[in-house]
Amino acid sequence: MNWKEEYKPLLWISGFFILAYFMPLENPRFTESVMAALDLTRWYAQEHVLLCLVPAFFIAGVIAVFVSQAAVIKYFGAGTKKWISYAVASVSGTILAVCSCTILPLFSSIHKRGAGLGPGIAFLYSGPAINILAIILTARILGWKLGLARVIGAVVFSVIIGLLMHLIYRKEEAEKAAAQLSMPEEEEERPLWKTAAHFFILVFILIFATLAKPDSLDGVWAFLFEWKWILTAGFGLLLGWSLISIIKIKPLYVALAGGTVLISYFLAPHTALIPFSTGVVALTILLSTANDEAQLWMNESWGFAKDILPLLGAGVLVAGFLLGMPGGKQGIIPAHWISDLVGGNSVFANFFASVSGAFMYFATLTEVPILQGLIHSGMGQGPALALLLAGPALSLPNMLVIRGVLGTQKTVVYVSLVVVMATISGLIYGSLF
Repeated sequence: MNWKEEYKPLLWISGFFILAYFMPLENPRFTESVMAALDLTRWYAQEHVLLCLVPAFFIAGVIAVFVSQAAVIKYFGAGTKKWISYAVASVSGTILAVCSCTILPLFSSIHKRGAGLGPGIAFLYSGPAINILAIILTARILGWKLGLARVIGAVVFSVIIGLLMHLIYRKEEAEKAAAQLSMPEEEEERPLWKTAAHFFILVFILIFATLAKPDSLDGVWAFLFEWKWILTAGFGLLLGWSLISIIKIKPLYVALAGGTVLISYFLAPHTALIPFSTGVVALTILLSTANDEAQLWMNESWGFAKDILPLLGAGVLVAGFLLGMPGGKQGIIPAHWISDLVGGNSVFANFFASVSGAFMYFATLTEVPILQGLIHSGMGQGPALALLLAGPALSLPNMLVIRGVLGTQKTVVYVSLVVVMATISGLIYGSLF
Protein backbone atom coordinates (compact mmCIF):
# COMPACT_ATOMS: atom_id res chain seq x y z
CA MET A 1 0.00 0.00 0.00
CA ASN A 2 1.27 3.45 -0.97
CA TRP A 3 0.62 5.57 2.13
CA LYS A 4 1.59 8.75 0.30
CA GLU A 5 -1.60 8.37 -1.75
CA GLU A 6 -3.77 7.22 1.15
CA TYR A 7 -3.06 9.86 3.76
CA LYS A 8 -5.84 12.20 2.58
CA PRO A 9 -8.63 9.59 2.94
CA LEU A 10 -7.11 8.63 6.30
CA LEU A 11 -7.22 12.25 7.48
CA TRP A 12 -10.85 12.63 6.35
CA ILE A 13 -11.92 9.43 8.09
CA SER A 14 -9.98 10.31 11.24
CA GLY A 15 -11.41 13.81 11.31
CA PHE A 16 -14.96 12.55 10.93
CA PHE A 17 -14.41 9.96 13.66
CA ILE A 18 -13.03 12.56 16.10
CA LEU A 19 -15.91 14.92 15.31
CA ALA A 20 -18.49 12.18 15.87
CA TYR A 21 -16.79 10.89 19.01
CA PHE A 22 -16.64 14.27 20.75
CA MET A 23 -19.91 15.69 19.41
CA PRO A 24 -21.45 17.59 22.37
CA LEU A 25 -25.03 16.41 21.92
CA GLU A 26 -25.75 17.06 25.58
CA ASN A 27 -25.06 20.79 25.05
CA PRO A 28 -28.40 22.58 24.39
CA ARG A 29 -26.70 25.30 22.34
CA PHE A 30 -25.12 22.72 20.04
CA THR A 31 -28.35 20.80 19.46
CA GLU A 32 -30.24 24.05 18.84
CA SER A 33 -27.60 25.02 16.27
CA VAL A 34 -28.00 21.66 14.50
CA MET A 35 -31.78 22.12 14.37
CA ALA A 36 -31.30 25.68 13.09
CA ALA A 37 -29.13 24.33 10.25
CA LEU A 38 -31.80 21.77 9.32
CA ASP A 39 -34.60 24.35 9.59
CA LEU A 40 -32.78 26.77 7.30
CA THR A 41 -32.01 24.02 4.78
CA ARG A 42 -35.66 22.91 4.67
CA TRP A 43 -36.79 26.51 4.24
CA TYR A 44 -34.41 27.01 1.30
CA ALA A 45 -35.58 23.78 -0.31
CA GLN A 46 -39.25 24.70 0.03
CA GLU A 47 -39.07 28.37 -0.88
CA HIS A 48 -36.21 28.88 -3.28
CA VAL A 49 -34.85 25.81 -5.05
CA LEU A 50 -37.75 24.78 -7.29
CA LEU A 51 -39.25 28.15 -8.22
CA CYS A 52 -36.09 30.24 -8.12
CA LEU A 53 -32.94 28.23 -8.75
CA VAL A 54 -34.21 25.65 -11.23
CA PRO A 55 -35.48 28.24 -13.77
CA ALA A 56 -32.29 30.23 -13.20
CA PHE A 57 -30.20 27.18 -14.12
CA PHE A 58 -32.08 26.87 -17.42
CA ILE A 59 -31.49 30.59 -18.04
CA ALA A 60 -27.79 30.22 -17.30
CA GLY A 61 -27.69 27.27 -19.69
CA VAL A 62 -29.21 29.43 -22.44
CA ILE A 63 -26.53 32.05 -21.85
CA ALA A 64 -23.74 29.49 -21.98
CA VAL A 65 -24.98 27.89 -25.23
CA PHE A 66 -26.61 30.65 -27.26
CA VAL A 67 -24.53 33.73 -26.37
CA SER A 68 -21.04 33.73 -27.85
CA GLN A 69 -18.37 34.70 -25.35
CA ALA A 70 -16.11 35.74 -28.21
CA ALA A 71 -18.77 38.17 -29.38
CA VAL A 72 -18.57 39.89 -25.99
CA ILE A 73 -14.82 39.72 -25.49
CA LYS A 74 -14.02 41.31 -28.87
CA TYR A 75 -15.18 44.70 -27.54
CA PHE A 76 -12.49 44.86 -24.85
CA GLY A 77 -9.56 45.79 -27.08
CA ALA A 78 -7.30 48.72 -26.38
CA GLY A 79 -8.35 50.27 -29.68
CA THR A 80 -12.06 50.14 -28.90
CA LYS A 81 -13.77 53.35 -27.85
CA LYS A 82 -13.69 53.66 -24.07
CA TRP A 83 -17.43 54.07 -23.63
CA ILE A 84 -18.04 50.88 -25.62
CA SER A 85 -15.37 48.74 -23.95
CA TYR A 86 -16.28 49.76 -20.39
CA ALA A 87 -20.01 49.51 -21.02
CA VAL A 88 -19.63 45.96 -22.34
CA ALA A 89 -17.15 44.89 -19.64
CA SER A 90 -19.24 46.26 -16.78
CA VAL A 91 -22.37 44.26 -17.67
CA SER A 92 -20.76 41.16 -19.17
CA GLY A 93 -21.28 39.18 -15.99
CA THR A 94 -25.01 38.96 -16.61
CA ILE A 95 -24.34 37.65 -20.12
CA LEU A 96 -21.51 35.24 -19.37
CA ALA A 97 -22.93 33.96 -16.06
CA VAL A 98 -19.48 33.13 -14.71
CA CYS A 99 -18.18 32.70 -11.16
CA SER A 100 -14.94 33.99 -9.66
CA CYS A 101 -13.14 30.84 -10.86
CA THR A 102 -14.48 30.75 -14.42
CA ILE A 103 -13.65 34.41 -15.02
CA LEU A 104 -9.92 33.91 -14.46
CA PRO A 105 -9.01 31.99 -17.65
CA LEU A 106 -11.21 34.35 -19.68
CA PHE A 107 -9.49 37.39 -18.17
CA SER A 108 -6.07 35.84 -18.69
CA SER A 109 -6.81 35.14 -22.35
CA ILE A 110 -8.08 38.62 -23.22
CA HIS A 111 -5.21 40.21 -21.30
CA LYS A 112 -2.59 38.22 -23.21
CA ARG A 113 -4.30 38.98 -26.53
CA GLY A 114 -3.93 42.71 -25.96
CA ALA A 115 -7.06 43.82 -24.12
CA GLY A 116 -6.73 47.14 -22.35
CA LEU A 117 -5.95 46.90 -18.65
CA GLY A 118 -8.94 49.08 -17.72
CA PRO A 119 -11.63 47.13 -19.62
CA GLY A 120 -9.93 43.86 -18.62
CA ILE A 121 -10.12 44.77 -14.92
CA ALA A 122 -13.73 45.92 -15.33
CA PHE A 123 -14.50 42.55 -16.89
CA LEU A 124 -12.58 40.69 -14.17
CA TYR A 125 -14.55 42.39 -11.40
CA SER A 126 -18.02 42.55 -12.92
CA GLY A 127 -18.08 38.96 -14.21
CA PRO A 128 -18.59 37.18 -10.87
CA ALA A 129 -19.97 40.26 -9.07
CA ILE A 130 -23.15 40.41 -11.17
CA ASN A 131 -23.56 36.73 -11.94
CA ILE A 132 -27.24 36.49 -12.91
CA LEU A 133 -27.89 33.58 -10.54
CA ALA A 134 -26.41 35.49 -7.60
CA ILE A 135 -28.37 38.66 -8.38
CA ILE A 136 -31.65 36.73 -8.61
CA LEU A 137 -31.04 34.96 -5.31
CA THR A 138 -29.84 38.14 -3.56
CA ALA A 139 -32.98 40.05 -4.49
CA ARG A 140 -35.16 37.07 -3.66
CA ILE A 141 -33.66 36.28 -0.25
CA LEU A 142 -32.17 39.55 1.02
CA GLY A 143 -34.64 41.97 -0.55
CA TRP A 144 -34.80 43.99 -3.74
CA LYS A 145 -33.03 47.00 -2.23
CA LEU A 146 -29.86 45.06 -1.47
CA GLY A 147 -30.15 43.19 -4.77
CA LEU A 148 -30.46 46.46 -6.71
CA ALA A 149 -27.63 48.04 -4.73
CA ARG A 150 -25.46 45.05 -5.57
CA VAL A 151 -26.11 45.43 -9.29
CA ILE A 152 -25.56 49.20 -9.34
CA GLY A 153 -22.51 48.98 -7.07
CA ALA A 154 -20.91 46.22 -9.14
CA VAL A 155 -21.41 48.06 -12.45
CA VAL A 156 -20.17 51.40 -11.10
CA PHE A 157 -17.30 49.65 -9.28
CA SER A 158 -16.09 47.89 -12.37
CA VAL A 159 -15.94 51.10 -14.42
CA ILE A 160 -14.28 53.22 -11.70
CA ILE A 161 -11.74 50.55 -10.75
CA GLY A 162 -10.96 49.90 -14.42
CA LEU A 163 -10.46 53.61 -15.12
CA LEU A 164 -8.25 54.03 -12.05
CA MET A 165 -6.10 51.05 -13.04
CA HIS A 166 -5.79 52.50 -16.56
CA LEU A 167 -4.83 55.91 -15.11
CA ILE A 168 -2.26 54.49 -12.69
CA TYR A 169 -0.58 52.44 -15.42
CA ARG A 170 -1.27 54.79 -18.32
CA LYS A 171 2.34 54.69 -19.61
CA GLU A 172 2.24 50.91 -20.00
CA GLU A 173 -1.17 51.15 -21.62
CA ALA A 174 0.09 53.70 -24.13
CA GLU A 175 2.90 51.32 -25.13
CA LYS A 176 0.43 48.46 -25.54
CA ALA A 177 -2.09 50.47 -27.58
CA ALA A 178 -0.56 49.18 -30.83
CA ALA A 179 -1.33 45.58 -29.87
CA GLN A 180 -5.05 45.65 -30.51
CA LEU A 181 -7.27 42.80 -29.47
CA SER A 182 -8.67 41.18 -32.59
CA MET A 183 -10.94 38.20 -32.74
CA PRO A 184 -12.50 36.69 -35.86
CA GLU A 185 -16.13 37.47 -36.51
CA GLU A 186 -18.40 34.58 -35.67
CA GLU A 187 -21.35 33.75 -37.83
CA GLU A 188 -24.46 33.69 -35.67
CA GLU A 189 -26.64 30.65 -36.29
CA ARG A 190 -29.82 32.61 -35.61
CA PRO A 191 -30.87 36.27 -35.48
CA LEU A 192 -30.17 38.07 -32.23
CA TRP A 193 -33.86 38.80 -31.65
CA LYS A 194 -34.66 35.09 -31.52
CA THR A 195 -32.00 34.42 -28.90
CA ALA A 196 -33.21 37.44 -26.89
CA ALA A 197 -36.85 36.31 -27.16
CA HIS A 198 -36.04 32.82 -25.92
CA PHE A 199 -33.96 34.23 -23.08
CA PHE A 200 -36.55 36.72 -21.86
CA ILE A 201 -39.40 34.20 -22.02
CA LEU A 202 -37.51 32.14 -19.45
CA VAL A 203 -36.71 35.26 -17.42
CA PHE A 204 -40.38 36.23 -17.18
CA ILE A 205 -41.33 32.69 -16.16
CA LEU A 206 -38.83 33.03 -13.33
CA ILE A 207 -40.07 36.51 -12.35
CA PHE A 208 -43.75 35.62 -12.16
CA ALA A 209 -43.25 32.19 -10.56
CA THR A 210 -41.25 33.77 -7.72
CA LEU A 211 -43.39 36.89 -7.29
CA ALA A 212 -43.87 37.40 -3.56
CA LYS A 213 -47.10 38.57 -1.94
CA PRO A 214 -47.02 42.38 -1.58
CA ASP A 215 -47.75 44.20 1.67
CA SER A 216 -50.62 46.12 0.09
CA LEU A 217 -53.65 44.56 -1.58
CA ASP A 218 -53.88 47.45 -4.04
CA GLY A 219 -51.69 48.53 -6.92
CA VAL A 220 -49.84 46.92 -9.79
CA TRP A 221 -47.88 44.44 -7.68
CA ALA A 222 -51.03 43.16 -6.01
CA PHE A 223 -52.64 42.70 -9.43
CA LEU A 224 -49.59 40.84 -10.77
CA PHE A 225 -49.47 38.63 -7.68
CA GLU A 226 -53.14 37.70 -8.07
CA TRP A 227 -52.55 36.69 -11.68
CA LYS A 228 -49.00 35.34 -11.24
CA TRP A 229 -49.75 31.74 -12.20
CA ILE A 230 -51.90 32.75 -15.17
CA LEU A 231 -49.03 34.92 -16.39
CA THR A 232 -46.56 32.12 -15.73
CA ALA A 233 -48.72 29.73 -17.74
CA GLY A 234 -48.92 32.29 -20.55
CA PHE A 235 -45.14 32.51 -20.79
CA GLY A 236 -45.07 28.71 -20.57
CA LEU A 237 -47.09 28.66 -23.81
CA LEU A 238 -44.63 31.12 -25.32
CA LEU A 239 -41.82 28.80 -24.24
CA GLY A 240 -43.52 26.01 -26.20
CA TRP A 241 -43.54 28.27 -29.27
CA SER A 242 -39.89 29.11 -28.69
CA LEU A 243 -38.90 25.46 -28.38
CA ILE A 244 -40.54 24.73 -31.73
CA SER A 245 -39.61 27.87 -33.68
CA ILE A 246 -36.21 28.76 -32.23
CA ILE A 247 -34.73 25.56 -30.76
CA LYS A 248 -36.29 23.46 -33.56
CA ILE A 249 -37.76 20.69 -31.39
CA LYS A 250 -40.46 18.62 -33.08
CA PRO A 251 -43.96 20.06 -32.43
CA LEU A 252 -45.35 16.65 -31.46
CA TYR A 253 -42.83 16.28 -28.62
CA VAL A 254 -43.53 19.80 -27.34
CA ALA A 255 -47.27 19.13 -27.51
CA LEU A 256 -46.88 15.91 -25.51
CA ALA A 257 -44.84 17.76 -22.86
CA GLY A 258 -47.42 20.54 -22.69
CA GLY A 259 -50.26 18.01 -22.46
CA THR A 260 -48.56 16.35 -19.50
CA VAL A 261 -48.41 19.69 -17.69
CA LEU A 262 -52.08 20.34 -18.46
CA ILE A 263 -53.12 16.93 -17.11
CA SER A 264 -51.18 17.54 -13.90
CA TYR A 265 -53.02 20.84 -13.46
CA PHE A 266 -56.43 19.15 -13.68
CA LEU A 267 -55.28 16.47 -11.22
CA ALA A 268 -54.08 19.10 -8.73
CA PRO A 269 -55.83 22.40 -9.61
CA HIS A 270 -55.16 24.03 -6.24
CA THR A 271 -51.43 23.33 -6.03
CA ALA A 272 -49.43 25.34 -8.55
CA LEU A 273 -46.20 23.57 -7.61
CA ILE A 274 -47.46 20.29 -9.11
CA PRO A 275 -47.89 21.52 -12.71
CA PHE A 276 -44.78 23.70 -12.36
CA SER A 277 -42.72 20.71 -11.22
CA THR A 278 -44.23 18.61 -13.99
CA GLY A 279 -43.21 21.30 -16.47
CA VAL A 280 -39.63 21.23 -15.20
CA VAL A 281 -39.46 17.43 -15.53
CA ALA A 282 -41.09 17.53 -18.98
CA LEU A 283 -38.66 20.21 -20.20
CA THR A 284 -35.72 18.23 -18.85
CA ILE A 285 -36.81 15.07 -20.70
CA LEU A 286 -37.62 17.05 -23.82
CA LEU A 287 -34.21 18.72 -24.00
CA SER A 288 -32.36 15.53 -23.11
CA THR A 289 -33.89 13.61 -26.01
CA ALA A 290 -34.13 16.33 -28.69
CA ASN A 291 -31.55 17.70 -31.15
CA ASP A 292 -27.89 18.35 -30.37
CA GLU A 293 -28.37 22.03 -29.51
CA ALA A 294 -31.18 21.26 -27.08
CA GLN A 295 -29.09 18.55 -25.45
CA LEU A 296 -26.19 21.00 -25.13
CA TRP A 297 -28.52 23.47 -23.42
CA MET A 298 -29.62 20.75 -21.00
CA ASN A 299 -26.03 19.70 -20.35
CA GLU A 300 -24.98 23.26 -19.53
CA SER A 301 -27.98 23.76 -17.26
CA TRP A 302 -27.26 20.50 -15.48
CA GLY A 303 -23.62 21.52 -15.18
CA PHE A 304 -24.63 24.68 -13.33
CA ALA A 305 -26.97 22.73 -11.06
CA LYS A 306 -24.43 19.99 -10.40
CA ASP A 307 -21.68 22.45 -9.49
CA ILE A 308 -23.77 24.91 -7.51
CA LEU A 309 -26.44 22.97 -5.60
CA PRO A 310 -24.06 20.84 -3.47
CA LEU A 311 -22.04 23.91 -2.53
CA LEU A 312 -25.17 25.94 -1.87
CA GLY A 313 -26.61 23.17 0.29
CA ALA A 314 -23.39 22.96 2.27
CA GLY A 315 -23.34 26.74 2.59
CA VAL A 316 -26.90 26.81 3.89
CA LEU A 317 -26.16 24.10 6.45
CA VAL A 318 -23.01 25.84 7.66
CA ALA A 319 -24.74 29.23 7.77
CA GLY A 320 -27.64 27.79 9.77
CA PHE A 321 -25.34 26.00 12.21
CA LEU A 322 -23.08 29.01 12.77
CA LEU A 323 -25.59 31.85 12.60
CA GLY A 324 -29.02 30.33 13.18
CA MET A 325 -32.38 30.53 11.45
CA PRO A 326 -33.71 34.06 10.78
CA GLY A 327 -36.53 34.62 13.23
CA GLY A 328 -36.02 31.17 14.76
CA LYS A 329 -33.40 29.03 16.46
CA GLN A 330 -29.98 30.48 17.35
CA GLY A 331 -26.68 29.35 15.87
CA ILE A 332 -23.49 28.37 17.65
CA ILE A 333 -21.98 31.88 17.28
CA PRO A 334 -23.50 34.35 19.74
CA ALA A 335 -25.33 37.14 17.93
CA HIS A 336 -23.57 39.84 19.95
CA TRP A 337 -20.20 38.83 18.46
CA ILE A 338 -21.51 39.67 14.99
CA SER A 339 -23.22 42.88 16.06
CA ASP A 340 -20.05 44.03 17.86
CA LEU A 341 -17.85 43.60 14.75
CA VAL A 342 -20.13 44.49 11.84
CA GLY A 343 -23.18 45.99 13.49
CA GLY A 344 -24.21 49.52 12.72
CA ASN A 345 -22.55 51.53 9.96
CA SER A 346 -19.16 52.58 11.29
CA VAL A 347 -16.06 52.88 9.13
CA PHE A 348 -14.50 49.91 10.97
CA ALA A 349 -17.58 47.72 10.46
CA ASN A 350 -17.63 48.39 6.70
CA PHE A 351 -13.85 48.04 6.36
CA PHE A 352 -13.81 44.78 8.36
CA ALA A 353 -16.62 43.36 6.20
CA SER A 354 -14.79 44.38 3.01
CA VAL A 355 -11.45 42.87 4.04
CA SER A 356 -13.08 39.69 5.35
CA GLY A 357 -15.10 39.29 2.15
CA ALA A 358 -12.05 39.91 -0.05
CA PHE A 359 -9.99 37.11 1.51
CA MET A 360 -12.79 34.59 2.14
CA TYR A 361 -13.72 32.12 -0.59
CA PHE A 362 -17.40 32.17 -1.50
CA ALA A 363 -18.55 29.40 -3.80
CA THR A 364 -21.19 30.65 -6.22
CA LEU A 365 -24.38 31.73 -4.38
CA THR A 366 -23.16 30.63 -0.94
CA GLU A 367 -22.60 34.26 0.04
CA VAL A 368 -26.39 34.77 0.11
CA PRO A 369 -27.34 32.30 2.89
CA ILE A 370 -24.20 33.20 4.82
CA LEU A 371 -25.01 36.89 4.60
CA GLN A 372 -28.61 36.22 5.56
CA GLY A 373 -27.41 34.58 8.75
CA LEU A 374 -25.04 37.48 9.45
CA ILE A 375 -27.82 40.04 9.00
CA HIS A 376 -30.04 38.00 11.30
CA SER A 377 -27.23 38.05 13.89
CA GLY A 378 -26.94 41.83 13.83
CA MET A 379 -24.88 42.77 10.76
CA GLY A 380 -25.67 46.26 9.46
CA GLN A 381 -27.01 46.91 5.98
CA GLY A 382 -23.91 48.88 4.99
CA PRO A 383 -21.40 46.17 5.95
CA ALA A 384 -23.69 43.62 4.26
CA LEU A 385 -23.38 45.47 0.95
CA ALA A 386 -19.64 45.94 1.50
CA LEU A 387 -19.21 42.19 1.88
CA LEU A 388 -21.38 41.52 -1.19
CA LEU A 389 -19.28 43.88 -3.32
CA ALA A 390 -15.88 42.63 -2.13
CA GLY A 391 -16.56 38.94 -1.46
CA PRO A 392 -17.80 37.16 -4.61
CA ALA A 393 -15.33 38.94 -6.92
CA LEU A 394 -12.26 38.24 -4.78
CA SER A 395 -10.76 35.45 -2.70
CA LEU A 396 -7.27 34.40 -1.69
CA PRO A 397 -7.06 31.73 -4.45
CA ASN A 398 -8.42 34.30 -6.91
CA MET A 399 -5.71 36.80 -5.92
CA LEU A 400 -2.96 34.23 -6.42
CA VAL A 401 -4.10 33.58 -10.00
CA ILE A 402 -4.44 37.30 -10.76
CA ARG A 403 -0.92 37.84 -9.43
CA GLY A 404 0.35 35.30 -11.96
CA VAL A 405 -1.26 37.33 -14.77
CA LEU A 406 -0.73 40.93 -13.68
CA GLY A 407 2.14 40.72 -11.20
CA THR A 408 2.25 41.49 -7.49
CA GLN A 409 2.05 45.28 -7.68
CA LYS A 410 -1.00 45.49 -9.92
CA THR A 411 -2.76 42.78 -7.92
CA VAL A 412 -2.19 44.66 -4.67
CA VAL A 413 -3.48 47.88 -6.24
CA TYR A 414 -6.55 46.12 -7.64
CA VAL A 415 -7.43 44.40 -4.34
CA SER A 416 -6.90 47.65 -2.42
CA LEU A 417 -9.21 49.55 -4.77
CA VAL A 418 -11.93 46.90 -4.33
CA VAL A 419 -11.68 47.03 -0.53
CA VAL A 420 -11.73 50.84 -0.41
CA MET A 421 -14.63 51.11 -2.86
CA ALA A 422 -16.62 48.44 -1.00
CA THR A 423 -16.06 50.27 2.30
CA ILE A 424 -17.20 53.60 0.86
CA SER A 425 -20.24 52.04 -0.81
CA GLY A 426 -21.22 50.31 2.43
CA LEU A 427 -21.01 53.60 4.32
CA ILE A 428 -23.22 55.35 1.74
CA TYR A 429 -25.78 52.54 1.56
CA GLY A 430 -25.88 52.15 5.35
CA SER A 431 -26.57 55.84 5.80
CA LEU A 432 -29.45 55.69 3.32
CA PHE A 433 -31.08 52.46 4.56
